[in-house]
Amino acid sequence: MALSKDIVDRFLKVDPATFGHYVGGGWMRPEMKPINKLSKMVGPAYTVRIQGKDSCALYYALQKAPKGSVIVIDRCGDTTYACVGEMVALFAECQGFAGMVIDGPATDSLAIEKSGFPVFCTGISVVTTNVIGVSGEVDIPISCSGAAVRPGDIVFGDADGVIVLPPDNYLELLVKAEESVAREVDLRKHFRAGGSFKINVERLWNTDVMAMINELKKFD
Repeated sequence: MALSKDIVDRFLKVDPATFGHYVGGGWMRPEMKPINKLSKMVGPAYTVRIQGKDSCALYYALQKAPKGSVIVIDRCGDTTYACVGEMVALFAECQGFAGMVIDGPATDSLAIEKSGFPVFCTGISVVTTNVIGVSGEVDIPISCSGAAVRPGDIVFGDADGVIVLPPDNYLELLVKAEESVAREVDLRKHFRAGGSFKINVERLWNTDVMAMINELKKFD
């Protein structure tokens, strides 16, 4: 499932953190960050699972994934071998992919940062993989930095991290995020004019919520 240009443009006007208000899961751990902090990406996941030093499955995925995909890589817990460097990232960019997400390290960080192509990873390493061809899988459900990722899930990332959205209701969540961004325009003006939070924090603070809950849980 490819995202239309209009949908991509709408995503890029909001932030992954805004979706965090409306979902109960799907976020990757905080260490997942882009090499270039200005990077922002969104697209359907094309998933890869590679183990240790063998990155053959990634090279296969780079030739099979649809344009506009985010290549999401499960490294099976490896934190040493970098499977993406400058040349792999450049090839992915030239293939028209939206970005890459690695549950593990990348390398050639300065070159990738300069390119601006969205590469998200959990670290940087000088040790790289080789194309061996004895292991690996593609286009399957995986785990990436604490998030379950299925082929076709919507992967959205910026400087704050990465969130994974189900393809069946991402438009509903996008509308909520857009509404939140619109409200924040007025809220900024409100704060700059000396206004306070529009939540009755004083009443919440002084309300014994647990006592109310315990009372409601009592049986007659």
